[in-house]
Amino acid sequence: MNTYDKGLMWFRRDLRAEDNAALHHALKACKQVWCVFVFDTDILDPLARVDRRVEFIRESLVELDERLRSLAEAHGIKGGGLIVRHARAQTEIPALAQQLQVQAVFANHDDEPDALARDAQVFGSLAHAGILMHSHKDHVIFERREVLTQAGHAFGVFTPYKNAWLKQLTPYHLKAYPVEKYGSSLAPVPADLAAPVPSPASLGFEPSNLSQLPMPTGSSGGHHLFEDFVQRIDRYEEARNFPAIKGPSYLSVHLRFGTLSIRQVASVAYQLHLQGIGGASTWLSELIWRDFYHQVLANHPHVVHGAFKPEYDHIRFEHGKHAKTLFAAWCEGRTGYPLVDAAMAQINQTGYMHNRLRMVVASFLVKDLGIDWRWGERYFAEHLIDFDLAANNGGWQWASSSGCDAQPYFRIFNPITQSEKFDPGGRFIRRYLPQLAGLPDAAIHAPWKANEIEKAAAGLVLGENYPLPIVDHAEAREATLTRYAVVKNPKKI
Repeated sequence: MNTYDKGLMWFRRDLRAEDNAALHHALKACKQVWCVFVFDTDILDPLARVDRRVEFIRESLVELDERLRSLAEAHGIKGGGLIVRHARAQTEIPALAQQLQVQAVFANHDDEPDALARDAQVFGSLAHAGILMHSHKDHVIFERREVLTQAGHAFGVFTPYKNAWLKQLTPYHLKAYPVEKYGSSLAPVPADLAAPVPSPASLGFEPSNLSQLPMPTGSSGGHHLFEDFVQRIDRYEEARNFPAIKGPSYLSVHLRFGTLSIRQVASVAYQLHLQGIGGASTWLSELIWRDFYHQVLANHPHVVHGAFKPEYDHIRFEHGKHAKTLFAAWCEGRTGYPLVDAAMAQINQTGYMHNRLRMVVASFLVKDLGIDWRWGERYFAEHLIDFDLAANNGGWQWASSSGCDAQPYFRIFNPITQSEKFDPGGRFIRRYLPQLAGLPDAAIHAPWKANEIEKAAAGLVLGENYPLPIVDHAEAREATLTRYAVVKNPKKI
């Protein structure tokens, strides 16, 4: 027995037709369901006019539209598919719901503060029109306040959170939401709403280089990457730290936009973990870190603008023209430290950065250059194709020692030793800094230490085709320890 005659499924960060909680509930509860995605002008308008994320979403929507059409046709329904709008979501969704005369709108949770504010406005407008809104958990395994301490508080330290997460996990939490068998509820798209998925150009965006990158889009792309990763997951624990080799899963963008189900990947990781495969256990921990950061954001939204640990907001970072000069050098990969500069070239050229390098460049910005972590957080938010507010904020606060379970403030990555350890042959550096390619392995991590013969043979002229270091690491380390003293000695605040 259907609860509603008509319903509207609102896709957001869940761009797949399989194992989708809200879509499952919509199809099960309604006789007819229309599906919509809104290119939200509140999100798109502030972006630069070249943004790989817009193209990734667009290509994933093309595949989602085809999948919904096929699913509808498999149940004898012609003209199914996805309604795509380019408008302000908080006004477009209520208007569309009324135009289609639905009784309920279905969506999956999004706990980012701006999304919560948007959803509250939509909920109010729908309620005013007599339309219900149902929201479901889909983006994580455990959310909000589902995993708590024995005292009933949100966790602030990862390891006990992980232990509680694993203890609380049951097969139910990893079970897929069936969609295909309920496809008969998909409704044909009305003629006045039927249109191809808009191109980035029609949305006001210029082409990026996404199509030239090894970054497949849509659910098919996510499944392809996941199948490939499972074949090498046993080597993940070691391989993940070396940016020059194929070690990571490369699934972050698919988990970010929901082209891949978190339940599916966590289920496989958990089963392999139970079999004693170390790489799977390590990757499962990374998925639990993802849940951890999302529950931090949900329970402590102040982290969006300030430190999780308020005392860290009293640190006096560099400011003014000098700070802006240092920051520009970091952004543009002109610090004189090859691993840092190669990592920044990677993000600038591809929209992706290896996770080990995210920690290295974040530590360098905050603890070598003395720049406020929020500057780096914003830069990543603008450039990462897999940008996720909870994970990005959590990572930057970890690097700056201001967040949950963060590294101690006196732990300061040495960019040279990090380079020697994790890119020993300089393969990653050579890939992104070809001007250093001719240096021997031993010299590529600190070119200023190369002798004149080595530099001449490599065609390297420091200060011309590659910069000298903009800061001395040893001196910067001492300055950071002094800067962070206000945390150790609160009376100095």
